Amino acid sequence: MSKVKTTVSPTDPSSYRIVRKFAHLLGAQWIRDALHTAFLIYLARTSTSDYGEFMLAFSTASIVLFLAEFGLNQPLVSALSKKFSHKGDILAQYSLIKSALLLVGWIGVLIFVYWQNYTPGLKNLVLVITVGVGMEALASSFFVACRVRGRQDLESRIRAGSSLIGYGYGLTMLLLGVMPHWVALFKVIENGCNLAGGMYMALRKADLTQLTLKKKSLARTWHTAKGGLVFVLMALAAIMYNKANIFFLQQSGGPYPVAQYGVTWELVDGISIMVSNLLLRSVLYPLFVQLWKRDKAEFARLATSSVRWLLGAAIPVMFLLYVESDRLIPLIYGSNYVQSIWMQKVLVFSVAVAFLHNLAAYIMMSQRKERLLLFIYIGGLIFNLVFCAVVIPDYPLLGACLAIVLTKALVCIVTTSYCHFTMGFFKWKELWPIFLACLVGAGLYAATQPLQIRELTEASALLPILFLWRSWLRELRHKQATA
Repeated sequence: MSKVKTTVSPTDPSSYRIVRKFAHLLGAQWIRDALHTAFLIYLARTSTSDYGEFMLAFSTASIVLFLAEFGLNQPLVSALSKKFSHKGDILAQYSLIKSALLLVGWIGVLIFVYWQNYTPGLKNLVLVITVGVGMEALASSFFVACRVRGRQDLESRIRAGSSLIGYGYGLTMLLLGVMPHWVALFKVIENGCNLAGGMYMALRKADLTQLTLKKKSLARTWHTAKGGLVFVLMALAAIMYNKANIFFLQQSGGPYPVAQYGVTWELVDGISIMVSNLLLRSVLYPLFVQLWKRDKAEFARLATSSVRWLLGAAIPVMFLLYVESDRLIPLIYGSNYVQSIWMQKVLVFSVAVAFLHNLAAYIMMSQRKERLLLFIYIGGLIFNLVFCAVVIPDYPLLGACLAIVLTKALVCIVTTSYCHFTMGFFKWKELWPIFLACLVGAGLYAATQPLQIRELTEASALLPILFLWRSWLRELRHKQATA
Protein backbone atom coordinates (compact mmCIF):
# COMPACT_ATOMS: atom_id res chain seq x y z
CA MET A 1 0.00 0.00 0.00
CA SER A 2 1.43 3.36 -0.95
CA LYS A 3 1.90 5.90 1.72
CA VAL A 4 -0.57 8.75 1.53
CA LYS A 5 1.09 12.04 2.25
CA THR A 6 -0.76 14.67 4.18
CA THR A 7 0.09 18.18 3.17
CA VAL A 8 0.17 21.09 5.51
CA SER A 9 -0.33 24.57 4.24
CA PRO A 10 2.39 27.13 4.93
CA THR A 11 -0.36 29.39 6.14
CA ASP A 12 -1.54 27.00 8.85
CA PRO A 13 -1.38 28.90 12.16
CA SER A 14 0.29 25.89 13.69
CA SER A 15 2.95 25.58 10.99
CA TYR A 16 6.55 26.39 11.77
CA ARG A 17 6.67 29.11 9.16
CA ILE A 18 4.16 31.20 11.09
CA VAL A 19 5.62 30.10 14.40
CA ARG A 20 9.05 31.27 13.25
CA LYS A 21 7.75 34.69 12.24
CA PHE A 22 5.84 34.97 15.48
CA ALA A 23 8.94 33.89 17.44
CA HIS A 24 11.02 36.69 15.91
CA LEU A 25 8.49 39.32 16.94
CA LEU A 26 7.85 37.66 20.27
CA GLY A 27 11.54 37.81 21.17
CA ALA A 28 11.65 41.56 20.56
CA GLN A 29 8.35 42.01 22.39
CA TRP A 30 9.65 40.09 25.40
CA ILE A 31 12.68 42.37 25.59
CA ARG A 32 10.49 45.45 25.40
CA ASP A 33 7.92 44.07 27.84
CA ALA A 34 10.61 43.06 30.33
CA LEU A 35 12.05 46.58 30.25
CA HIS A 36 8.59 48.17 30.37
CA THR A 37 7.64 45.97 33.32
CA ALA A 38 10.86 46.82 35.15
CA PHE A 39 10.19 50.51 34.52
CA LEU A 40 6.60 50.35 35.80
CA ILE A 41 7.42 48.12 38.77
CA TYR A 42 10.12 50.50 39.98
CA LEU A 43 7.78 53.45 39.42
CA ALA A 44 4.88 51.70 41.22
CA ARG A 45 7.03 50.81 44.22
CA THR A 46 8.48 54.31 44.39
CA SER A 47 5.31 56.40 44.10
CA THR A 48 1.69 55.31 43.67
CA SER A 49 0.66 58.78 42.48
CA ASP A 50 3.43 59.00 39.87
CA TYR A 51 2.51 55.52 38.66
CA GLY A 52 -1.14 56.53 38.30
CA GLU A 53 -0.17 59.65 36.35
CA PHE A 54 2.06 57.66 34.00
CA MET A 55 -0.74 55.16 33.41
CA LEU A 56 -3.11 58.02 32.60
CA ALA A 57 -0.52 59.47 30.21
CA PHE A 58 0.01 56.13 28.46
CA SER A 59 -3.76 55.63 28.14
CA THR A 60 -4.17 59.07 26.57
CA ALA A 61 -1.23 58.57 24.21
CA SER A 62 -2.46 55.14 23.13
CA ILE A 63 -5.60 56.75 21.73
CA VAL A 64 -3.51 58.88 19.38
CA LEU A 65 -1.28 55.92 18.48
CA PHE A 66 -4.17 53.56 17.85
CA LEU A 67 -5.91 56.18 15.75
CA ALA A 68 -3.02 56.40 13.30
CA GLU A 69 -1.47 52.93 13.51
CA PHE A 70 -4.45 50.57 13.66
CA GLY A 71 -6.59 52.86 11.55
CA LEU A 72 -4.18 52.97 8.61
CA ASN A 73 -1.95 49.93 8.88
CA GLN A 74 -4.76 47.62 7.82
CA PRO A 75 -5.39 49.25 4.41
CA LEU A 76 -1.62 49.71 4.09
CA VAL A 77 -1.18 45.93 4.19
CA SER A 78 -3.68 45.59 1.34
CA ALA A 79 -2.02 48.35 -0.69
CA LEU A 80 1.48 46.90 -0.33
CA SER A 81 0.23 43.39 -1.12
CA LYS A 82 -0.81 44.38 -4.66
CA LYS A 83 1.46 42.84 -7.25
CA PHE A 84 2.29 45.95 -9.25
CA SER A 85 2.10 48.58 -6.50
CA HIS A 86 4.66 51.37 -6.21
CA LYS A 87 5.62 50.70 -2.62
CA GLY A 88 7.75 53.81 -2.13
CA ASP A 89 4.92 56.11 -3.20
CA ILE A 90 2.42 54.20 -1.06
CA LEU A 91 4.57 54.45 2.06
CA ALA A 92 5.12 58.15 1.46
CA GLN A 93 1.36 58.71 1.16
CA TYR A 94 0.55 56.85 4.35
CA SER A 95 3.40 58.53 6.24
CA LEU A 96 2.04 61.94 5.25
CA ILE A 97 -1.48 61.00 6.35
CA LYS A 98 -0.25 59.55 9.63
CA SER A 99 1.80 62.67 10.36
CA ALA A 100 -1.28 64.83 9.86
CA LEU A 101 -3.35 62.55 12.11
CA LEU A 102 -0.72 62.58 14.82
CA LEU A 103 -0.58 66.37 14.75
CA VAL A 104 -4.36 66.63 14.99
CA GLY A 105 -4.38 64.03 17.76
CA TRP A 106 -1.70 65.84 19.75
CA ILE A 107 -3.61 69.12 19.48
CA GLY A 108 -6.73 67.27 20.66
CA VAL A 109 -4.80 65.94 23.69
CA LEU A 110 -3.54 69.46 24.41
CA ILE A 111 -7.11 70.78 24.46
CA PHE A 112 -8.24 67.80 26.58
CA VAL A 113 -5.63 68.19 29.33
CA TYR A 114 -6.47 71.90 29.74
CA TRP A 115 -10.21 71.11 29.70
CA GLN A 116 -9.70 68.52 32.46
CA ASN A 117 -7.66 71.07 34.43
CA TYR A 118 -4.76 68.72 35.04
CA THR A 119 -1.83 69.94 37.11
CA PRO A 120 1.09 71.49 35.16
CA GLY A 121 3.28 68.46 35.82
CA LEU A 122 0.62 66.04 34.58
CA LYS A 123 -0.02 68.20 31.51
CA ASN A 124 3.67 68.10 30.55
CA LEU A 125 3.87 64.36 31.19
CA VAL A 126 0.84 63.56 29.03
CA LEU A 127 2.01 65.77 26.16
CA VAL A 128 5.55 64.35 26.08
CA ILE A 129 4.37 60.73 26.32
CA THR A 130 1.86 61.39 23.52
CA VAL A 131 4.63 62.60 21.18
CA GLY A 132 6.87 59.62 21.98
CA VAL A 133 4.18 56.97 21.74
CA GLY A 134 2.66 58.56 18.64
CA MET A 135 5.95 58.27 16.76
CA GLU A 136 5.49 54.51 16.79
CA ALA A 137 2.71 54.91 14.25
CA LEU A 138 5.19 56.38 11.73
CA ALA A 139 7.71 53.61 12.37
CA SER A 140 5.06 50.92 11.97
CA SER A 141 4.48 51.88 8.31
CA PHE A 142 7.97 50.68 7.43
CA PHE A 143 7.59 47.60 9.60
CA VAL A 144 4.44 46.75 7.63
CA ALA A 145 6.52 46.79 4.44
CA CYS A 146 8.86 44.26 6.04
CA ARG A 147 5.95 42.07 7.21
CA VAL A 148 4.38 41.93 3.77
CA ARG A 149 7.71 40.59 2.51
CA GLY A 150 7.76 38.05 5.36
CA ARG A 151 10.75 39.76 7.01
CA GLN A 152 9.50 39.95 10.57
CA ASP A 153 13.07 39.17 11.64
CA LEU A 154 14.19 42.63 10.54
CA GLU A 155 11.47 44.30 12.56
CA SER A 156 12.36 42.27 15.64
CA ARG A 157 16.00 43.37 15.55
CA ILE A 158 15.11 47.03 15.27
CA ARG A 159 12.48 46.91 18.01
CA ALA A 160 14.77 45.05 20.40
CA GLY A 161 17.64 47.51 19.93
CA SER A 162 15.37 50.55 20.19
CA SER A 163 13.80 49.23 23.41
CA LEU A 164 17.22 48.80 25.01
CA ILE A 165 18.21 52.35 24.13
CA GLY A 166 14.92 54.02 25.08
CA TYR A 167 14.21 52.16 28.30
CA GLY A 168 17.86 52.35 29.28
CA TYR A 169 17.47 56.13 29.29
CA GLY A 170 14.12 55.98 31.11
CA LEU A 171 15.34 53.69 33.89
CA THR A 172 18.46 55.79 34.35
CA MET A 173 16.40 58.95 34.69
CA LEU A 174 14.10 57.23 37.21
CA LEU A 175 17.05 56.16 39.32
CA LEU A 176 18.41 59.71 39.22
CA GLY A 177 15.03 61.04 40.40
CA VAL A 178 14.52 63.65 37.66
CA MET A 179 11.15 65.23 36.86
CA PRO A 180 8.59 62.86 35.24
CA HIS A 181 8.35 64.77 31.97
CA TRP A 182 12.11 64.38 31.48
CA VAL A 183 11.79 60.69 32.20
CA ALA A 184 9.00 60.51 29.61
CA LEU A 185 11.46 61.38 26.84
CA PHE A 186 12.45 57.72 26.78
CA LYS A 187 9.47 57.04 24.48
CA VAL A 188 10.66 59.74 22.07
CA ILE A 189 14.12 58.13 22.02
CA GLU A 190 12.80 54.58 21.62
CA ASN A 191 10.43 55.32 18.76
CA GLY A 192 12.86 57.72 17.12
CA CYS A 193 15.23 54.76 16.83
CA ASN A 194 12.36 52.56 15.59
CA LEU A 195 11.52 55.10 12.89
CA ALA A 196 15.11 55.48 11.70
CA GLY A 197 15.77 51.73 11.75
CA GLY A 198 12.45 50.83 10.11
CA MET A 199 12.99 53.31 7.28
CA TYR A 200 16.54 52.05 6.70
CA MET A 201 15.54 48.38 6.63
CA ALA A 202 12.47 48.93 4.47
CA LEU A 203 14.49 50.82 1.87
CA ARG A 204 17.17 48.13 1.78
CA LYS A 205 15.21 44.89 2.22
CA ALA A 206 11.57 45.44 1.21
CA ASP A 207 11.86 46.15 -2.53
CA LEU A 208 11.75 49.92 -2.11
CA THR A 209 13.92 51.77 -4.58
CA GLN A 210 12.98 55.21 -3.27
CA LEU A 211 10.66 56.95 -0.85
CA THR A 212 9.34 59.93 -2.79
CA LEU A 213 5.96 61.57 -3.09
CA LYS A 214 5.50 62.50 -6.73
CA LYS A 215 2.85 64.89 -8.02
CA LYS A 216 0.49 62.10 -9.02
CA SER A 217 1.02 60.41 -5.67
CA LEU A 218 0.38 63.66 -3.86
CA ALA A 219 -2.90 64.02 -5.72
CA ARG A 220 -3.84 60.47 -4.74
CA THR A 221 -3.05 61.08 -1.07
CA TRP A 222 -6.40 62.75 -0.43
CA HIS A 223 -8.23 59.82 -2.00
CA THR A 224 -6.14 57.43 0.10
CA ALA A 225 -7.02 59.42 3.21
CA LYS A 226 -10.74 59.27 2.39
CA GLY A 227 -10.50 55.54 1.74
CA GLY A 228 -8.83 55.03 5.12
CA LEU A 229 -11.34 57.18 7.00
CA VAL A 230 -13.49 54.21 7.99
CA PHE A 231 -10.43 52.51 9.51
CA VAL A 232 -9.53 55.67 11.43
CA LEU A 233 -13.05 55.97 12.83
CA MET A 234 -13.07 52.28 13.67
CA ALA A 235 -9.76 52.63 15.49
CA LEU A 236 -10.99 55.66 17.39
CA ALA A 237 -14.15 53.89 18.56
CA ALA A 238 -12.19 50.78 19.58
CA ILE A 239 -9.52 52.58 21.58
CA MET A 240 -12.07 54.84 23.23
CA TYR A 241 -14.12 51.97 24.62
CA ASN A 242 -10.87 50.36 25.80
CA LYS A 243 -9.67 53.48 27.62
CA ALA A 244 -12.78 55.44 28.63
CA ASN A 245 -12.97 53.83 32.07
CA ILE A 246 -9.52 55.25 32.91
CA PHE A 247 -10.74 58.82 32.45
CA PHE A 248 -13.90 58.18 34.46
CA LEU A 249 -11.70 56.71 37.23
CA GLN A 250 -9.48 59.78 37.17
CA GLN A 251 -12.52 62.02 37.53
CA SER A 252 -13.98 59.92 40.36
CA GLY A 253 -10.92 59.42 42.54
CA GLY A 254 -7.72 60.79 41.03
CA PRO A 255 -4.51 58.82 40.40
CA TYR A 256 -4.97 56.24 43.21
CA PRO A 257 -7.82 54.19 41.63
CA VAL A 258 -6.15 54.62 38.25
CA ALA A 259 -3.02 53.03 39.72
CA GLN A 260 -5.00 50.16 41.26
CA TYR A 261 -6.69 49.43 37.94
CA GLY A 262 -3.54 50.02 35.90
CA VAL A 263 -1.50 47.47 37.85
CA THR A 264 -3.77 44.53 37.04
CA TRP A 265 -4.71 45.73 33.56
CA GLU A 266 -1.01 45.79 32.64
CA LEU A 267 -0.84 42.06 33.35
CA VAL A 268 -4.14 41.09 31.72
CA ASP A 269 -4.03 43.36 28.68
CA GLY A 270 -0.36 42.61 28.09
CA ILE A 271 -1.32 39.05 27.13
CA SER A 272 -4.02 40.24 24.74
CA ILE A 273 -1.70 42.80 23.14
CA MET A 274 1.01 40.21 22.64
CA VAL A 275 -1.34 37.93 20.70
CA SER A 276 -3.26 40.67 18.87
CA ASN A 277 -0.26 42.76 17.83
CA LEU A 278 2.30 40.07 17.16
CA LEU A 279 0.43 36.99 15.96
CA LEU A 280 -2.85 38.33 14.56
CA ARG A 281 -1.92 41.74 13.19
CA SER A 282 1.71 41.18 12.22
CA VAL A 283 1.62 37.56 10.99
CA LEU A 284 -1.88 36.24 10.30
CA TYR A 285 -3.60 39.37 9.01
CA PRO A 286 -1.25 39.81 6.00
CA LEU A 287 -1.91 36.16 5.18
CA PHE A 288 -5.67 36.62 5.49
CA VAL A 289 -5.55 39.56 3.08
CA GLN A 290 -3.59 37.58 0.49
CA LEU A 291 -5.67 34.40 0.85
CA TRP A 292 -8.99 36.21 0.52
CA LYS A 293 -7.91 37.36 -2.93
CA ARG A 294 -6.63 34.03 -4.27
CA ASP A 295 -7.87 31.08 -2.17
CA LYS A 296 -11.05 31.53 -0.16
CA ALA A 297 -11.22 27.86 0.83
CA GLU A 298 -7.78 28.08 2.42
CA PHE A 299 -8.82 31.39 3.99
CA ALA A 300 -11.75 29.68 5.75
CA ARG A 301 -9.61 26.74 6.85
CA LEU A 302 -6.97 29.02 8.33
CA ALA A 303 -9.61 31.07 10.16
CA THR A 304 -11.37 28.12 11.76
CA SER A 305 -8.09 26.43 12.67
CA SER A 306 -6.91 29.62 14.37
CA VAL A 307 -9.92 29.54 16.71
CA ARG A 308 -8.71 26.29 18.24
CA TRP A 309 -5.19 27.50 18.87
CA LEU A 310 -6.24 30.86 20.31
CA LEU A 311 -8.88 29.43 22.62
CA GLY A 312 -6.53 26.68 23.73
CA ALA A 313 -3.93 29.31 24.61
CA ALA A 314 -6.35 31.62 26.42
CA ILE A 315 -7.71 29.09 28.92
CA PRO A 316 -4.50 28.27 30.84
CA VAL A 317 -3.48 31.94 30.84
CA MET A 318 -6.83 32.97 32.32
CA PHE A 319 -6.67 30.21 34.92
CA LEU A 320 -3.20 31.15 36.13
CA LEU A 321 -3.95 34.86 36.28
CA TYR A 322 -7.11 34.10 38.26
CA VAL A 323 -5.77 31.68 40.85
CA GLU A 324 -2.39 33.37 41.27
CA SER A 325 -3.59 36.98 41.49
CA ASP A 326 -2.97 37.11 45.26
CA ARG A 327 0.67 36.18 44.65
CA LEU A 328 1.43 37.97 41.40
CA ILE A 329 0.25 41.45 42.37
CA PRO A 330 2.12 41.77 45.73
CA LEU A 331 5.19 40.02 44.35
CA ILE A 332 5.51 42.33 41.36
CA TYR A 333 4.10 45.64 42.53
CA GLY A 334 4.24 45.51 46.32
CA SER A 335 1.71 45.63 49.13
CA ASN A 336 0.07 48.93 48.15
CA TYR A 337 -2.15 47.32 45.50
CA VAL A 338 -4.47 45.07 47.50
CA GLN A 339 -7.51 46.16 45.47
CA SER A 340 -5.85 44.97 42.28
CA ILE A 341 -5.98 41.35 43.46
CA TRP A 342 -9.76 40.95 43.25
CA MET A 343 -9.90 43.19 40.19
CA GLN A 344 -7.66 40.80 38.30
CA LYS A 345 -10.12 37.96 38.95
CA VAL A 346 -12.75 39.98 37.07
CA LEU A 347 -10.53 41.21 34.26
CA VAL A 348 -9.15 37.78 33.27
CA PHE A 349 -12.39 36.98 31.46
CA SER A 350 -11.46 39.59 28.87
CA VAL A 351 -8.51 37.47 27.65
CA ALA A 352 -10.45 34.77 25.76
CA VAL A 353 -12.97 37.37 24.60
CA ALA A 354 -10.18 39.56 23.21
CA PHE A 355 -8.46 36.63 21.46
CA LEU A 356 -11.61 35.56 19.63
CA HIS A 357 -12.87 39.04 18.84
CA ASN A 358 -9.55 40.24 17.44
CA LEU A 359 -9.35 37.18 15.21
CA ALA A 360 -12.90 37.80 13.99
CA ALA A 361 -12.18 41.50 13.44
CA TYR A 362 -9.12 40.82 11.29
CA ILE A 363 -11.08 38.25 9.29
CA MET A 364 -13.84 40.80 8.66
CA MET A 365 -11.30 43.43 7.59
CA SER A 366 -9.72 40.92 5.22
CA GLN A 367 -13.17 40.46 3.68
CA ARG A 368 -13.53 44.24 3.34
CA LYS A 369 -16.29 44.38 5.97
CA GLU A 370 -14.74 47.32 7.77
CA ARG A 371 -17.91 49.44 7.58
CA LEU A 372 -19.92 46.77 9.38
CA LEU A 373 -17.13 46.48 11.94
CA LEU A 374 -17.25 50.25 12.44
CA PHE A 375 -20.94 50.14 13.37
CA ILE A 376 -20.24 47.28 15.79
CA TYR A 377 -17.46 49.31 17.45
CA ILE A 378 -19.65 52.39 17.68
CA GLY A 379 -22.31 50.31 19.40
CA GLY A 380 -19.70 49.02 21.83
CA LEU A 381 -18.49 52.55 22.52
CA ILE A 382 -22.01 53.83 23.25
CA PHE A 383 -22.64 50.94 25.65
CA ASN A 384 -19.28 51.53 27.35
CA LEU A 385 -19.74 55.27 27.86
CA VAL A 386 -23.25 54.86 29.27
CA PHE A 387 -22.10 52.08 31.61
CA CYS A 388 -19.09 54.10 32.80
CA ALA A 389 -21.19 57.22 33.41
CA VAL A 390 -23.83 55.31 35.38
CA VAL A 391 -21.75 52.81 37.38
CA ILE A 392 -18.22 54.17 37.93
CA PRO A 393 -19.18 57.23 40.07
CA ASP A 394 -20.80 54.92 42.68
CA TYR A 395 -18.59 51.81 42.22
CA PRO A 396 -15.32 53.12 40.73
CA LEU A 397 -13.08 50.04 40.65
CA LEU A 398 -15.76 47.40 40.09
CA GLY A 399 -17.46 49.60 37.51
CA ALA A 400 -14.22 50.10 35.60
CA CYS A 401 -13.59 46.34 35.46
CA LEU A 402 -17.13 45.44 34.44
CA ALA A 403 -17.22 48.21 31.83
CA ILE A 404 -14.31 46.78 29.85
CA VAL A 405 -15.23 43.10 30.31
CA LEU A 406 -18.89 43.52 29.34
CA THR A 407 -18.07 45.81 26.41
CA LYS A 408 -15.50 43.41 25.00
CA ALA A 409 -17.92 40.49 25.49
CA LEU A 410 -20.71 42.33 23.67
CA VAL A 411 -18.50 43.24 20.72
CA CYS A 412 -17.06 39.71 20.61
CA ILE A 413 -20.51 38.11 20.49
CA VAL A 414 -21.48 40.23 17.49
CA THR A 415 -18.25 39.82 15.49
CA THR A 416 -17.82 36.08 16.08
CA SER A 417 -21.52 35.49 15.34
CA TYR A 418 -21.13 37.23 11.99
CA CYS A 419 -18.09 35.12 11.15
CA HIS A 420 -19.82 31.94 12.25
CA PHE A 421 -22.97 32.48 10.23
CA THR A 422 -21.07 33.54 7.10
CA MET A 423 -18.19 31.04 7.10
CA GLY A 424 -18.66 28.53 9.93
CA PHE A 425 -16.25 30.18 12.35
CA PHE A 426 -16.75 27.61 15.14
CA LYS A 427 -16.27 23.93 14.31
CA TRP A 428 -17.47 21.44 16.92
CA LYS A 429 -14.76 18.91 15.98
CA GLU A 430 -12.15 21.58 16.75
CA LEU A 431 -13.70 22.76 20.02
CA TRP A 432 -15.04 19.68 21.82
CA PRO A 433 -11.55 18.51 22.98
CA ILE A 434 -11.02 21.94 24.60
CA PHE A 435 -14.34 21.78 26.46
CA LEU A 436 -13.58 18.22 27.58
CA ALA A 437 -10.14 19.27 28.82
CA CYS A 438 -11.71 22.09 30.83
CA LEU A 439 -14.25 19.73 32.44
CA VAL A 440 -11.58 17.18 33.35
CA GLY A 441 -9.35 19.96 34.67
CA ALA A 442 -12.16 21.29 36.85
CA GLY A 443 -12.74 17.79 38.19
CA LEU A 444 -9.07 17.34 39.05
CA TYR A 445 -9.01 20.74 40.69
CA ALA A 446 -11.95 19.82 42.94
CA ALA A 447 -10.58 16.34 43.68
CA THR A 448 -7.19 17.61 44.86
CA GLN A 449 -8.56 20.48 46.98
CA PRO A 450 -8.71 18.35 50.19
CA LEU A 451 -4.94 17.84 49.98
CA GLN A 452 -4.50 21.59 50.61
CA ILE A 453 -1.38 21.73 48.45
CA ARG A 454 -2.03 24.74 46.26
CA GLU A 455 0.64 24.09 43.66
CA LEU A 456 -0.46 20.47 43.20
CA THR A 457 -4.09 21.52 42.82
CA GLU A 458 -3.30 24.13 40.18
CA ALA A 459 -0.93 21.85 38.28
CA SER A 460 -3.56 19.08 38.24
CA ALA A 461 -6.12 21.45 36.77
CA LEU A 462 -3.74 22.37 33.94
CA LEU A 463 -2.76 18.82 33.04
CA PRO A 464 -5.64 18.10 30.60
CA ILE A 465 -5.12 21.25 28.54
CA LEU A 466 -1.35 20.63 28.50
CA PHE A 467 -1.90 17.09 27.23
CA LEU A 468 -4.22 18.53 24.58
CA TRP A 469 -1.52 20.93 23.47
CA ARG A 470 0.92 18.00 23.35
CA SER A 471 -1.43 16.09 21.05
CA TRP A 472 -1.79 19.13 18.79
CA LEU A 473 1.98 19.50 18.53
CA ARG A 474 2.40 15.79 17.78
CA GLU A 475 -0.21 16.13 15.05
CA LEU A 476 1.69 19.09 13.67
CA ARG A 477 5.01 17.22 13.65
CA HIS A 478 3.35 14.29 11.89
CA LYS A 479 2.01 16.57 9.15
CA GLN A 480 5.41 18.19 8.78
CA ALA A 481 7.10 14.79 8.50
CA THR A 482 4.68 13.44 5.89
CA ALA A 483 4.33 16.62 3.85
